[in-house]
Amino acid sequence: MILAADTDIWRFQAHPEVWLLIAGAVVLAWYAVRVIGPNAVEPGTPIVTRRNKIAYVAAIGALWVASDWPMHDVSEEYLYSAHMIQHLMITFIVPPLLLVATPEWLARLVMSSDGRAGVWIRRLSHPVAAGVTFKIVIALTHLTYIVNTSVEVGPFHYAVHTVVFLASMMMWIPVVGPVPELRMGLAGQMVYLFLMSVIPTVPAGFLTFADGVLYDAYDHNVRLWGIGISADQQLAGFFMKIIGGVYLWTWIIVRFYQWSNETRGSTDLILVTKDGQDGGGDAADADLTFEDVQAEFEAAGPAPSEA
Repeated sequence: MILAADTDIWRFQAHPEVWLLIAGAVVLAWYAVRVIGPNAVEPGTPIVTRRNKIAYVAAIGALWVASDWPMHDVSEEYLYSAHMIQHLMITFIVPPLLLVATPEWLARLVMSSDGRAGVWIRRLSHPVAAGVTFKIVIALTHLTYIVNTSVEVGPFHYAVHTVVFLASMMMWIPVVGPVPELRMGLAGQMVYLFLMSVIPTVPAGFLTFADGVLYDAYDHNVRLWGIGISADQQLAGFFMKIIGGVYLWTWIIVRFYQWSNETRGSTDLILVTKDGQDGGGDAADADLTFEDVQAEFEAAGPAPSEA
């Protein structure tokens, strides 16, 4: 079924709900830092770090780009591949940046085990629960009914994006969560991220090798940049599997080098300590030269003659 679409693709469309969301996020951050922070941290302790600030600005910027014109309009009205880029930003870019932007004191207030919200966040951010939930949400959001309804019904569209975003936040907590005890070890993070990279394989293959039109909402005569409906679906699968996979594997490679350096540092420390205990010296004792050996022989003198 071919639907009608507005031929003025690049017309400006205001999205005040997005502006309100961005403004609300900025106001909440300001309130947390200026009002709550001074009463929550010890005097002399920085309320936020430079790293927190940079990550927050980047997260808000990425969220704005993904949610406002023209990304919002192109992804919802013309190209499903643009819709996939939008989802990748909401799931893989914005959540980890927001978690890095959150100072530990604020995270502990939100995730307090004494409150109901904190208890549920801790349960849902457990690696098994977070991974399974994320997998289910990603699978459901690629169903034909969900995609078509999301494009056609505004409130449902925002509800879907909210669920995707929250599931992604829980998924990233074991990797970059601001509370150390909720993060996995580096080796565990590598395995976890590898499993997350496998998840998009099924829907990506479904999009790439599907016969015919999967989503009627994108089946119209207005083809942006001349991209046909089949090519659009294949591009969406490419973005999901290749671009998303490369992004997650970049995380895995970084974690591998961190784990390797950490392991090597621990091994070097053990060797130095063992050397000091066995020989009563330090690491410098290992630098033995020929001159040292010769001096020791000369100091010992000639061997005693036998009677």
